[in-house]
Amino acid sequence: MSELITKIEDGVLTLTMNRPEAMNALSGAMLNALQAELEKYADDRSIGCVVLRGAGDRAFCAGGDVKGMASGTGISGGDRTYEDKVAGIRVSMRASELLHEMGKPTIAMVNGVAAGAGLSLALACDMRFVARSARMTTAFAKVGFSGDFGSHYFLHKLVGTAKARELYFTAEILNSEKIEKLGLANRIVEDANLEAETMAFAKELAAGPRVAWWHVKKNMKVAEEGTLSAALDSEANRMIRTGETEDHKEAARAFVEKRKPVFKGH
Repeated sequence: MSELITKIEDGVLTLTMNRPEAMNALSGAMLNALQAELEKYADDRSIGCVVLRGAGDRAFCAGGDVKGMASGTGISGGDRTYEDKVAGIRVSMRASELLHEMGKPTIAMVNGVAAGAGLSLALACDMRFVARSARMTTAFAKVGFSGDFGSHYFLHKLVGTAKARELYFTAEILNSEKIEKLGLANRIVEDANLEAETMAFAKELAAGPRVAWWHVKKNMKVAEEGTLSAALDSEANRMIRTGETEDHKEAARAFVEKRKPVFKGH
């Protein structure tokens, strides 16, 4: 059984973490497959949106495999050198980097518990559609870890540094009401409607101006990490570039003709 299921439909790449019996905890094989699939499709123009989800209805992803940690086969186990262990986990964390920075919208469909590195992967995505019954927690403190997969970066950007620190120190389990209040979800959706609403939104994005989405993602990276001047420079360059695309010209014609534009991705 594959630990990561890949499906492409209507320009949407859906990646399903598939260890439901373990609440989709991250194994080495799953992480390798996730990184490989994200690398494979990052620059594929036929893909207009990426959805990350967990199999079953109990969990999006419960984080690292605690049973493996207890048996000494986790990220800090084994007889490798300290440097090799650091290099190994840094390679795995490329998945978060890709979800956040690849040139197309990414959506986490949080259909249950998102904990530890599972929460980090959800936060790495551009948007989160969250089931009413879902729960989120940093969880790392409960197993004596500091946290990984970009969780410190994403959480403090979303909720502010003081609240992010609190959530790390307490490992509080957040219900959907608190998730929504903190701004960790773009939408809270009734459990029965989560898949339908998420996929409908993803397909709508996939049918949009894909070149523009790529430039939006680049602008957001500059805005997150740079100065106002750098953000304005990036916006100026990318506005001119997207203004030269066939998608822009089609959208302008469609506006004048009072019809829906048909984007071709160039």
